[in-house]
Amino acid sequence: MNPPAKLLILVGTVTQTAEHVAQAIEMSCGDMVGQIEVRRMDDLDIRAFGEDALYLLCTATTGSGDVPDNARALYESLGNQPQYLGHLRYGVIALGDSCYPQTFCHGGLRFDERLADLGAVRIGEVFCHDASEGTEAEVVGAAWCREWLALALQSSAGAAA
Repeated sequence: MNPPAKLLILVGTVTQTAEHVAQAIEMSCGDMVGQIEVRRMDDLDIRAFGEDALYLLCTATTGSGDVPDNARALYESLGNQPQYLGHLRYGVIALGDSCYPQTFCHGGLRFDERLADLGAVRIGEVFCHDASEGTEAEVVGAAWCREWLALALQSSAGAAA
C-alpha cells in the first residue's frame, strides 16, 4: 500500500472555527503530502469516503453534544447506509468547550465511534481542542496535524514494506 498522495479534510462547523482550523492545516502541512483538500460536510454522505485519500475529520460540537447541522447528513448516513470501511485511514480533530463537561468534544467523538464501528482505522488519538483553554484552535490544530501526518505517513510506509 503506497502512502496516499492526498489529505482530505472534512469540516463540520457551526461558527467557522473548524473551517479555519482546516485552512490553517492546509497552509501549514502542504509540504508533507502531495495535495490537501478542505471540503465542508454539507450534503455529503458515506460515499465521501470512497476516495483514495487519508481523511481528517475536523468538527465542532453543538447543542447537547451533537454534530453540527452541516455534518448531520454525513453522520446519519454512517448509520443509515452502513458499509465496511476497512480501507479508510483517518484522524479526528474534535472542537469543544470543557465548560460543558458532559458533552465535551462529542461531535468529533461521535464520528470516531461510527467510523470505528464500520471498520475504519483511526491513526493516533483524537485531538480534542478546548475553547476554554485560551489557545487558538488554528495554531494548536495545525501543530497537532503535523505530528499526526508524520505518524500517518510512517504507518503507510510501514504497511507498504
